[in-house]
Amino acid sequence: MTPALQFDPAAWQPDIAMVRFNLANGLTLFVLPDHRLPIVSLQIHYKVGSRHELPGITGISHLFEHLMFRGTETLGPEEFSRILQAKGGEINAFTTKDHTSYFENLPAADLELGLQLEADRLLHLKLDDDTFQPERQVVISERKLRSVDSPFGLLEEQLFASAYTQHPYNWPVVGWDQDLHRMTLDDCLAYYRSHYHPGKITIVIAGDVEPEKARGLVDHYFGQIPAPAAAPESVVVEPPQRGERRAVLKKVSQVEALFAGYHIVGIDHPDLYPLSLLATILSGGRASRFHQDFVRPGKAIALDVELAPLPFSAQDPDLMVIAVVAAPGHSLPDLEQELWGALERLQQDGVTPAELGRAKKLVRAQAVRSLAHNFFRGLLVGLFHLKTGDATLANRILSSVDAVTAADILRVARTYLKEDNRTVVVLKPVTPEESEALGTLQ
Repeated sequence: MTPALQFDPAAWQPDIAMVRFNLANGLTLFVLPDHRLPIVSLQIHYKVGSRHELPGITGISHLFEHLMFRGTETLGPEEFSRILQAKGGEINAFTTKDHTSYFENLPAADLELGLQLEADRLLHLKLDDDTFQPERQVVISERKLRSVDSPFGLLEEQLFASAYTQHPYNWPVVGWDQDLHRMTLDDCLAYYRSHYHPGKITIVIAGDVEPEKARGLVDHYFGQIPAPAAAPESVVVEPPQRGERRAVLKKVSQVEALFAGYHIVGIDHPDLYPLSLLATILSGGRASRFHQDFVRPGKAIALDVELAPLPFSAQDPDLMVIAVVAAPGHSLPDLEQELWGALERLQQDGVTPAELGRAKKLVRAQAVRSLAHNFFRGLLVGLFHLKTGDATLANRILSSVDAVTAADILRVARTYLKEDNRTVVVLKPVTPEESEALGTLQ
């Protein structure tokens, strides 16, 4: 009898097979063959996000994500999606600080159709007032829903606007309201010419496809598209913070809250791994420190440490955000002081082996589940390449997590969670009458 195969998730490491092709026009292609199922994930990552914008046109990258579904010279609005959905495909897109990504998860037999449609909307996107004006209004409404009308959207925006004084992470991906209202079609046309070309594109095809066949298809549909001469990307370094910054946001609210942000590192820095585990130790699940010390006793409705998971970590130094919502009847100033005290004890005593072991298990379990999908493997390869230039980092995430020690956790806590490196924004509830007297929320 053949013995049953044993799978040890604690020892498993990703081994994403990847083949890279560089087209003459600057486009980069990664093929991740996986023949277990007749499906593929086709991903088109454009190296353009809110960091590439300027004051006056903030939000234009996200607006373009919308415009890319509004039709071409040959396809009507939303027809792109309808064609691929009729084939059983899943279609979507998202915009971040550093990139805009479009993807289709679809049957392998329809890969060529997906590439044909992607090339069509890159070359022949319909950009006129009939497409621009309605989508601009959609994004303005989206900003109102996500930022103005949400409980803490403006609080988070104020945090980043206060923490960053020079870097473009200062503004939100969705953009400022005034910029969205005054943006013009000419702004969009100029942005399209500058950023939507092969030199800015990384294509990832993960799934049931042979690398050479994928390369031939991509070259057929994208290889002849010209790209302008590569312009060096501007590098903006946020200067070190020299003391705590504080702001107050007055808004109609049923609760008191605060957001605290600490400047940390970007995706290519090794400290990101102990910082990710520290975030899990502090607020990952019911056994975490903050849940046990603050939420379970009823002092806080929520106390979460927010850090974008890989591969969604920011390219440049980001913020580790601690979001605090006080429970009714509990003083937010008292809760804040207790929070700082908890962080001071962390910096003195570090974490226990049990806490570190639990955090590693949680992070590993999530990674192993995600890596079972072509879509996530494609994101890892594409976004690591786009943000760091090294796609092979995708195969080292779990070994990097495994290598973290309790001493590493203590070191990053002492290095980054300092008062001088902290920005705090407090939500102060006001009545509707007081809010109206302060002016219109935007």
